[in-house]
Amino acid sequence: MKKIALITLIILFIDQASKFYIKTHFNLGESVPVFPGFKLTFVENPGMAYGFHFGGLLGKYFLVIVRIALIGFMIYLFSKWLKEGQSNYLIIPMAIIFAGAIGNLIDGMFYGMLFDSGTVYDESIERWIDYGGISKVVEFGSGYSTFMKGCVVDMLHFPLVDWNVPASWPLIGGKHIEFFKYIFNVADSAITVGAALLIIFRKKAFPNGFDF
Repeated sequence: MKKIALITLIILFIDQASKFYIKTHFNLGESVPVFPGFKLTFVENPGMAYGFHFGGLLGKYFLVIVRIALIGFMIYLFSKWLKEGQSNYLIIPMAIIFAGAIGNLIDGMFYGMLFDSGTVYDESIERWIDYGGISKVVEFGSGYSTFMKGCVVDMLHFPLVDWNVPASWPLIGGKHIEFFKYIFNVADSAITVGAALLIIFRKKAFPNGFDF
């Protein structure tokens, strides 16, 4: 259990520290090149990993509830696997996924209560509305929104192709072409890495097949 707790705390610290820094130092939509092929681009995401979302406010509530249920189920699995003496090939990747799930859950549940500005849902037009300026941390509970109405902070941007087509080119001249435009965060990365490790080491992680 100490191993799981340590992995979770390390990933959560990196995830939340990076989100707090971006949220309190970047304007929404601001993008800063770090090196070729990598930018820090601040966006807010009301939904799932890599910017996917659906269903407006009800969809957001649904995703928060699903995340809570999955985290609870993972705690049950950890307890079961530790008693059975399961391999680190299973425990460590699942702990990485666990930390990522908690990281994004924190944003969705509490960021609306922690910051003075953020993306909000306007039910009259059924759209998420952006904001201007740089956010500040406020007294808990006096933020821009309420419980479960915060948005996930994303910032990691790796456009493998980022090119403005010359205006003289026929048909596509003047257009901007970007390949892998998705913007994500440390928590998303942890979920992806954990899942990839489970796939790579699946025979060692699940020597007897899946058993929940």
